[in-house]
Order: sequence, then structure tokens, then C-alpha cells
Amino acid sequence: MRKIVYLGLACAAFFMVSCKENASSKIKASNIESAKERDAKISLGGAIIDFDKREYDFGSVTEGDVVEGIFVISNKGKADLIILDAKASCGCTVPEWPKEAIKPGDSAELKFSFNSRGRSGKQSKSITLQTNSEKATEILRISGTVIKKS
Repeated sequence: MRKIVYLGLACAAFFMVSCKENASSKIKASNIESAKERDAKISLGGAIIDFDKREYDFGSVTEGDVVEGIFVISNKGKADLIILDAKASCGCTVPEWPKEAIKPGDSAELKFSFNSRGRSGKQSKSITLQTNSEKATEILRISGTVIKKS
């Protein structure tokens, strides 16, 4: 019985090792080179996103107030910057982002509104941007205090 178990383990080990060698041999050198070239182009000439600020503190507001604010987005790169999506951390915050490409050297505004209805105390919300920049994901923060209505 032991011989069968050992023989089974030896066969399994042999197949695992042989599969590993086949997988690495399937990678073509031309694919590796084209991936390196693509990555170099992205890092050298891609879109580079920059913000006037990454955090917006709205101070203190009364419950029920709607706070509106703006983040200025700049493209410091050499290719068009595209914001693919902007999602808020909750339904109380609504972002409005530019749908058209931001040309190199240009800026655009990301507007947002925060509805404080039903909230009180310290608030911290975020807006996550999906872009075509090297980092791909950027997070902007909104914070402040909501004073409960009397």
C-alpha cells in the first residue's frame, strides 16, 4: 500500500514539474519585447493627471444643506487624459466629471455635490476616478462636519 502511495506522489510531482516547464516555454520573446515597448511608451508619453487639491474640506454645515465644490484636473502629460468613470463612496455625494478628453497642458473641472440630509457629525467621503493615466486610479477626498438641526 505504501508503495502505491509513494508511486502516486512521485507521478504527481513529475507532472507538476513538467507542466511548469511547458508553460514558460510558451511565452514568446516577441511578446515580451512588445510589452516592454508598450509600457515604455505609456510611461514616457502618456497622460499625467494633476489636481489643484486632493482633499476638499467644506467646514461646518447644517444638516440638510447641499455642499457643492470643484476639483481642478490638469493634464501634465503628452497624451490626452480621459476620465473613464468617477464613483462616490456613497449616494450622498454626486460627481460630475468631464466626458471629453483633456488635452496635454489643459485643465477641466470635476464638480461634486454632497447632500447632508440625514447626516450629522464628522463626514469623510471619497470620489474614485478611473483614468487612462499611468496610475489609472485616483482618489479625491471630501470632508467636513454636519451640525444636527435643532
